[in-house]
Amino acid sequence: MKVLVPDDFPRGGLPDDVSFAAEGAEFAVPTSSEMAEQLGELPDLQVVQVLSAGIDWVEPHVPDGVTLCNAGHARSPAVAQWVVAAILHDLGGFARGHTSERWQPRELEGKRVVIVGYGSIGRAVERRLTPFGARIGRVARSAREGVEPVERLGEAVATADVVVVLAPLSDDTRGLVGADVLARMPDGALLVNAGRGPVVHTDALVDAVRAGRIRAALDVTDPEPLPDDHPLWTLDGVFLTPHIAGDTPEAERAAQALARAQMLRHRAGLRLEHVVRPGAAGP
Repeated sequence: MKVLVPDDFPRGGLPDDVSFAAEGAEFAVPTSSEMAEQLGELPDLQVVQVLSAGIDWVEPHVPDGVTLCNAGHARSPAVAQWVVAAILHDLGGFARGHTSERWQPRELEGKRVVIVGYGSIGRAVERRLTPFGARIGRVARSAREGVEPVERLGEAVATADVVVVLAPLSDDTRGLVGADVLARMPDGALLVNAGRGPVVHTDALVDAVRAGRIRAALDVTDPEPLPDDHPLWTLDGVFLTPHIAGDTPEAERAAQALARAQMLRHRAGLRLEHVVRPGAAGP
């Protein structure tokens, strides 16, 4: 079996009949837009396995009939840790930096945190917030026990102290958190986005933060990367990181281990895990 992987992918320990080459590859692990653009040139391709939870960057390049899998929960602990750290950073007032001026920190105990996009990362965030005494609200594409449907997003955020955006990017979620939803958030609330930048309407967010109504902690933005002169860089009440929430060494190793296990499943004709788009022969 031939596989296409990035140069830094660990190649040892696989069976001798697994070789690494683009020509004849039936299993690919793209990690960049350049690799994604090659996928249509691989006539033998059967499986695309990404090392990320999000697939919006690669899906348009995956040929019809090819199975697409994401990294499942491999990066959930890392992203969840970033989310909790961002919330505590805000509540503790750490953004003030070195100052002798006193301020009043706030507690997470009793705060209502609404998670928008309740998948594996959302569940990991909830597990880490629950010991702090946070009250959790959940919003997902469709309703289920304890989870509100996205149609009730406005009502869900109306009582939120923190709104955590983890929804994947799709035609349905692009601009989901727009001016109307931001207007429903209470004054003084915090918006945390660790999902995809375009899920939040950037101009509406800038207006809401500039007005002093809400604050924001953003690992992802739209556009990305932000131009040097973008107002989000200088607005008071905005904390930015460069799309690194899920990029811990531990998460990278977990995602690579998953990809290697998927190679072996495919080689053995076993059912693949974390299939987000089945191929012609199914998962």
